[in-house]
Amino acid sequence: MFDCDGVLWHGDRLIEGAVDVLRYLRAQKKNIIFVTNNATKSRQSYKEKFDKLGVQADVNEIFGSAYASAVYLSSVVKLPKDKKVYVIGESGLEHELREEGIQHVGGTDPADNTLGPFSLKSFVLDPSVGAVPCGLDTSMNYTKYSKAYQYLTRNEGRLFLATNEDATYPAGDGILPGAGSIIAPLRYTLDRAPTSIGKPNKTMLDCIRAKHLFDPSRTIMVGDRLDTDILFGKNGGVGTLLVLTGVTSEGELTDVNADRIPDFVTGSIGDLAVLAKN
Repeated sequence: MFDCDGVLWHGDRLIEGAVDVLRYLRAQKKNIIFVTNNATKSRQSYKEKFDKLGVQADVNEIFGSAYASAVYLSSVVKLPKDKKVYVIGESGLEHELREEGIQHVGGTDPADNTLGPFSLKSFVLDPSVGAVPCGLDTSMNYTKYSKAYQYLTRNEGRLFLATNEDATYPAGDGILPGAGSIIAPLRYTLDRAPTSIGKPNKTMLDCIRAKHLFDPSRTIMVGDRLDTDILFGKNGGVGTLLVLTGVTSEGELTDVNADRIPDFVTGSIGDLAVLAKN
């Protein structure tokens, strides 16, 4: 199982040797699953990115937190068909919700993507909103926070979901605030934690297990974050390999909680390309 951002690529730039390693693993008849907390892209959008970068991948091998969140709403909590969700997030999350037959408002709606002031006088509460799934939203604003707050406090029993709670994520040229940073103001205002779907939570692993049979003793999770990728692997009882091409630096390994200590560490996934050459 591979994380993507910070492991296979930075932004739109492949990490050297990544393609060779994946090609070698496939030649050895190894099953590959890509597990990402990035909820801004749908699985189909991710497939297009894989294709663009020349990385072999099938849609069914890609598990994103947007997809897992949609499946959680449709198949786990079984959101009634007459209910909809108010989205904090981008088109990838909206796409996966539609694929699961879930109606949504908010998100990329131009009416909510405004820097203008929010007024309760002009706001009409939609009683059919039954959940507020939140992911990374690079167009986040006060209107979205205010509407989400209204739905979560005035619509009784409404679900508060996080696609993931990554504080940061590796962008092409550095580190940027992640979905957890976007969701933090709502957590603080509501004094309530969301149900988090993505890594390191078991919900994501359950989603994978529903589609793929695998032996944990012969499985390894490769990632760049101790608090998501490595903890996810530990929680799932699989091996763990930390690469240092993303968020985690070598210096951070001197003071790590026991449940986040990786089984193996390497500078880059490209270091394993020597296997392919031999």
